Amino acid sequence: MTMRMVPLRQVPGDSFVHRLWAGTKLLIVLILGVMTWVLPSWPALGMVAAVVVITALIAGIPLGALPRPPWWFWGLIALGVAVNASFGLAAVVVFLRAVVLGLVLVASSILVIWTTPMAEVAPALAKLMRPLRMLRLPVDEWAVAIALCLRGLPMLIDELRMLRAAHRLRPTAKGRSDHPSAEMGIMDMITAAMSSALRRSAEMAEAITARGGTGRLTAYPSGPGRADAVALVVIGLACAVAITLTVVL
Repeated sequence: MTMRMVPLRQVPGDSFVHRLWAGTKLLIVLILGVMTWVLPSWPALGMVAAVVVITALIAGIPLGALPRPPWWFWGLIALGVAVNASFGLAAVVVFLRAVVLGLVLVASSILVIWTTPMAEVAPALAKLMRPLRMLRLPVDEWAVAIALCLRGLPMLIDELRMLRAAHRLRPTAKGRSDHPSAEMGIMDMITAAMSSALRRSAEMAEAITARGGTGRLTAYPSGPGRADAVALVVIGLACAVAITLTVVL
């Protein structure tokens, strides 16, 4: 069994979460990530998991968009539990906490991609990193690079999916061992995907140049509003509650 790819693109909707400024969502992910990294307690992890679940329900994310990990994913977790069990129950708890930390952070990042148009990411990053311009750092170039990486990742996943589907349709080594295509391995698929990615990047660069260059990617007229302030206050209160529970318990 293989893992079904998560669609790393926006899920259409007009909910409260979809209308939030992209920079606010990025700030929330940063706040939750820093808090769980500095204070990886069960109350903090439970709070982040609750925020992710409630946000997904408000945004109306369909169940079909959720990933379905393969059996070997759960097998690796079980193996990690078994290995840590030899060191005691405390080691198992630490391992499970690390696994939950990774899962909730990945889920929160994917949730931002599901509810945010990619065109709004670069301008939001440019605004958030505006103080770095005083140090004469290439803020706009960094924002454009990150936005293009986020935009190109779904395309690369789709390309790998098509290559894999085409490879399955070819004759197998068991059926026709003399056929050259039967010897195609994972390295061949990666090479083909890299070649396609280079071709797509060249086409994207030409399209960006024809539309006025990378400066237009960071000039999207967007900014925070009252709803963003409300969301940040709610997240701040939730973090305060999680920290209080951690100290008390």
